[in-house]
Amino acid sequence: MMNAQPPVRERILASATALFEATSIRSISADRIIADAGTTKVTFYRHFPTKDHLVVAYLDGRLELLKGAVDRETTAGQDACAVLLQLASAHGSEACRPGFRGCTFINAAAEYPADGNVVRAAVERYRTWLHGLVAELVRDLGADQPTVVADQLIMLRDGAMVHGFMGDPASVTDALVTAGRAIISAHLRTPLPA
Repeated sequence: MMNAQPPVRERILASATALFEATSIRSISADRIIADAGTTKVTFYRHFPTKDHLVVAYLDGRLELLKGAVDRETTAGQDACAVLLQLASAHGSEACRPGFRGCTFINAAAEYPADGNVVRAAVERYRTWLHGLVAELVRDLGADQPTVVADQLIMLRDGAMVHGFMGDPASVTDALVTAGRAIISAHLRTPLPA
């Protein structure tokens, strides 16, 4: 019995993901993705009218994975503090993995800086979701200025992603958790549990 190949769209996305994460988005041509996925140009463009549409599908897929992970944590009854710690740990683990080249979304924003671009809009969807999530979690903890705290925590996260790529990735998780706790504690009336 033969193994069935995944549907073409998923094959194209899987090839694009591997190639984008190994180098960069802009450095990978549609032709290279087509060859790697073992498909044709006609089939590729039937699923993705432009390479930018493929990049958007890639980024939106990453966002859906993150949303699913957070949903699993909250469904499991984790409180706001536990979810924030899990987020920090996940970001730290990501920055420590072999071959890490920086945050997918920060890299995409750097490669597609123009406002109005569909890729930039996908990055903004992620950033809006992340900011809303973090603000809601710190509000649940009792922070007096949740949007300010969310801004600070996201800036910290962004710096951790860059540090994981350019500096010592082994120190990212502990530093991210420690600094994040300090930021949150500065905005609470009662300290965070240890």
